[in-house]
Amino acid sequence: MAQDIKKIETVMCAAPVIPVLVVEDPKKAVPMAEALVRGGLPAIEITLRTPHALEAIDAVNEHVEGAIVGAGTVLNGSQYDAAVSAGARFIVSPGATSSLLDAADEHSVPLLPGAATASEVMFLLERGYQRLKFFPAEQAGGAPYLKSLSSPLAAAKFCPTGGVSLNNATDYLKLPNVLCVGGSWIADAKAIATEDWTGIEERARAAVTLAD
Repeated sequence: MAQDIKKIETVMCAAPVIPVLVVEDPKKAVPMAEALVRGGLPAIEITLRTPHALEAIDAVNEHVEGAIVGAGTVLNGSQYDAAVSAGARFIVSPGATSSLLDAADEHSVPLLPGAATASEVMFLLERGYQRLKFFPAEQAGGAPYLKSLSSPLAAAKFCPTGGVSLNNATDYLKLPNVLCVGGSWIADAKAIATEDWTGIEERARAAVTLAD
């Protein structure tokens, strides 16, 4: 089954940046997400890198109006199922396997799969996926490399993630094949741990202006 481009573009085009988050304490997920939404970043990716990530996704989905919460670092079908059950409205993976794409076919919740090479992009295009995550962006060649894919693989549009920061986000956002970027600088582990909700909101507001 082909990717639901309309659904995934609702996520990718909600704002220039999708915050990529590692949440250790699910009790902090709601005020964190509220700060991001107030700052203008409704699409929120909570990665499945902690034991409490699914709890955090459930809490944001249940209690934060305006948030579009998704699950990141999804590697297999069982994690896909669990994330959807927790309330994730989109799924992000660092790469793509046939079994993961098969799992995505079983759900209406859209997948944003990762790719880092032309061959990986071609594989995903063959499977009906045109909206992709470029990961790890900086380590894989950065904005110049991604720009070089825009002509031969014109159908693919990306969300670069991995090493993307306030300093280089605009290098990606100005590319013709980039719809948004993913980054952890807006709400990093320290900001969440210290409950710096004001700082998170301020960085979110600044991120919204990156595409201007």
